[in-house]
Amino acid sequence: MKEHVVKTLITEGEVEARIREVAAKINQDYSGKPLHMIGILKGSVPYMWSLARHLTMPLTMDFMSCSSYGGETKSSGIVRLNKDLDEPIEGKNILIVEDIIDSGHTLSYLKKLLEDRHPASVKLTTLLDKPSRRVVDDVTVDYSCFVIPDQFVVGYGLDYDQMYRNLPYIGYVEFV
Repeated sequence: MKEHVVKTLITEGEVEARIREVAAKINQDYSGKPLHMIGILKGSVPYMWSLARHLTMPLTMDFMSCSSYGGETKSSGIVRLNKDLDEPIEGKNILIVEDIIDSGHTLSYLKKLLEDRHPASVKLTTLLDKPSRRVVDDVTVDYSCFVIPDQFVVGYGLDYDQMYRNLPYIGYVEFV
């Protein structure tokens, strides 16, 4: 691992306040309708939990695991499915929960995979959106907490080589 420091980009309070705002919008859009959240492991777990605490509709959850980074700071563009869903999703309103959308490769792959399973709907929420790095054009973010610049970020579930997921804020990595 390269020598680096982590500096604050978004404070813990800013993260929590924005998650509550996004949850209010989702509550409005799905009022009374069941929702099935699919968290993309591992990074989405803190965001998914924080978001779920503020949702008021009937809610179920499942998880998938994909990788396109390995130990690098940029996506390889090759998506590998490591863990599939435990239950069928046919007829369900799906909310994919992601920690960050960067190139869009992973979400493009997952969205197609899930749509082929005939859910009632598929929407996407992300804690962080980095549209300046998008290389695919079929990824629409329905609920985004923060649009961020092209920096390598960690914290609140995001990692650098599996480190820093436990930070309660979003930081950026500065290499020295």
